[in-house]
Amino acid sequence: MGLEFIDKISYFVPSIKQPGAPLSLREKMYWTAGIIAIYFLLYNTYAIGVNQQAVSQPFLQLISIVFASKIGSLITVGIGPIVLSSIVLQMLSGSGLIKIDMNDNTQRARLQTLQKLAAIGLALIEAIIFVRTGYVPISSPSLFGVVVLQLAIGAITIIYLDEIMTKYGITSGINLFIAAGVSYAIVAGTFSILLPEAIAAIQAGGAAAISNAIIAFGPLFFAVLVFFVSIYTYEMKVELPLAFEQLRGIGGRLPIPFLYVSVLPVILASSLELSFTVWFRVLAGVTGTFQNLARFIAYYQPVSSSAGTSLQLAGGLSYLISPTFPEPYSAAFGGIGGYGPYFTYLATHTTQLFIPWGGVVLVPEWIHVIVYVVVLVILCVIFGKFWIELTGQSPKNMAEQIGSTGWQIPGFRRDPRIVENVLNKYIPTLTILGSIFVGLLAALATLTGAIGSGMGILLTVGIIYMLYQQLEQERIYDTYPALAKIVK
Repeated sequence: MGLEFIDKISYFVPSIKQPGAPLSLREKMYWTAGIIAIYFLLYNTYAIGVNQQAVSQPFLQLISIVFASKIGSLITVGIGPIVLSSIVLQMLSGSGLIKIDMNDNTQRARLQTLQKLAAIGLALIEAIIFVRTGYVPISSPSLFGVVVLQLAIGAITIIYLDEIMTKYGITSGINLFIAAGVSYAIVAGTFSILLPEAIAAIQAGGAAAISNAIIAFGPLFFAVLVFFVSIYTYEMKVELPLAFEQLRGIGGRLPIPFLYVSVLPVILASSLELSFTVWFRVLAGVTGTFQNLARFIAYYQPVSSSAGTSLQLAGGLSYLISPTFPEPYSAAFGGIGGYGPYFTYLATHTTQLFIPWGGVVLVPEWIHVIVYVVVLVILCVIFGKFWIELTGQSPKNMAEQIGSTGWQIPGFRRDPRIVENVLNKYIPTLTILGSIFVGLLAALATLTGAIGSGMGILLTVGIIYMLYQQLEQERIYDTYPALAKIVK
């Protein structure tokens, strides 16, 4: 199926124009600073009618980090619609239901318009789901429509901020919002949770006061560990020699990094898993004939707190694939030094799995750990392979780009098919291995309770590294404008 029908409605979809002339690095920095200021303004502004005291579940913090949002604020929905619409279109394109040539500017523009329309529709749907299912508690039922409207407008604002950032800023809006949200969570978590715990340990006195204070920073230690492991991995690459055909003696290297698709597979995979958790919340109220089937998919259990009673995902298939693990430093595990009780919990705790035809099976929490890790890794591999095709980073596209710029691999004919065969020895393998690695590292960091969430830290490191590389290139391009015509 083609996308020609998009031409008839594209005129009615607001779009951000491309800059009339290439922007300098300084101009891009100004745009980026302005966009991030607007983002934090929306981030710290609660929607009118939201019960702020009832927004306190730890799992909601994980959703906020991955979706670059803040539950209860104007950007509660965050980047969820953008990512989910991208996932759906990837699947449709990969299955052949939508035929698109990413090298054709017209077809690429149609795909972007379709993705924007899908994201706007999902923004409204997810705003309704967040409020209807109680993820966003409201002060009065009469304010339902008012809160939904505010969340939908906030989500649509994020969609257009992402588009402005992509065209005028130094990176994509998704990357910027995730990095900003995670950085904020790490700083806030360190000063509002870990530091008070350490001070309390010292004030308590005793022989173990100093050691308890140090252990209190365990989540920050795991965050730093993930940070440095990620940085080290980003430096791993395979370099293929290149020679310029028209000028003998001019050569270079084509770096193929171990993390060829960066952290994008983790963004897509984790967003899909958390989207299931949000969307399946509507099954919590199912009764009668389909009650067991609904609980088999996702079982929600009422949990009482000082803010009232809320529903928490506690079983079902959706629970098994989700990163719904308690925080090791929570009061349930004794706060400071709670890693022992936390790992005991993972080894001994059980959850309920309702069988559609009747009966309940108790599933150990360690099976939840295994299923979550395996599913996350598999999704990372799938999205990694989809992404290189969709973004023109496949061996075939890379071979065509190398040939069109006059480069060739020494010892081989300047034939795109020959170069493609050489790249096929590296790119598919590195795509799979890199996707597996980021999936495992993100899962490990999540299970250890790293501050800012393991997933968030991994995403932020990848985003910062990509941003560093882009800034490095921008400086070169500003100094040597002719080089930009060859490389870009």
